[in-house]
Formats: sequence, C-alpha cells, structure tokens
Amino acid sequence: MRIARHRIVNVLRERGQQARADWVERELPERVDPAKHSGLLATLRLDPADLADAPSP
Repeated sequence: MRIARHRIVNVLRERGQQARADWVERELPERVDPAKHSGLLATLRLDPADLADAPSP
C-alpha cells in the first residue's frame, strides 16, 4: 500500500499546517510507503488507512 504525497499535503493544508505541508512536498517521495514513514505519519497525526489510495480492480 502506498499513499500519494498530495493526499498528505492536502490534509495538512486543510488543518492550516502550511509549513509542514511545504516540508512534506520537498522531502517525501511522490508515493509514500507507510511502513517506512510510519513515525513521520504518527508525528503528523495521520492515519495511513485514511490516506491510502483505493486498490485497483
């Protein structure tokens, strides 16, 4: 399961966390691996299950 970086950025911007959103855009790959970045997602208070892309049929 991968998460599109833009989904993370959108959630952060909706929360008014512009600086964090800017950092995520600069530092994370376009497709984020939740296992590899679990600590960061937890710090940002993001649940990977809420951000995951819908599975392809």
